[in-house]
Amino acid sequence: MTYLEELRDVIRRLHGAEATHVESVPVKETFQGQTVWEGIVEVFDLKDHPTAHRVYAWAHDTDDPKNPRRHVAVLHAHPVKSAEDAVRAFIIQESRIGTAEES
Repeated sequence: MTYLEELRDVIRRLHGAEATHVESVPVKETFQGQTVWEGIVEVFDLKDHPTAHRVYAWAHDTDDPKNPRRHVAVLHAHPVKSAEDAVRAFIIQESRIGTAEES
């Protein structure tokens, strides 16, 4: 299975829609001069999804031996309008989860 097929399967499982790959977008997100995320976001058009026509997806390795690879799929819905927005939304969500886990 190719990387794009893997992401399509994840999108189907998470969002219940078929996805067609549109493009690969390099994204580098920085905060206070430091790179906080850098990678390629895969952009897919969705077929028959009730609220979104597009989704942004990628995978990354983790430090968890039980789940060594994590997949992310962010719908194109306000305020997410681009691959960069999807990465920012993911970072914000992760920081909130991390803060909640530390409390």
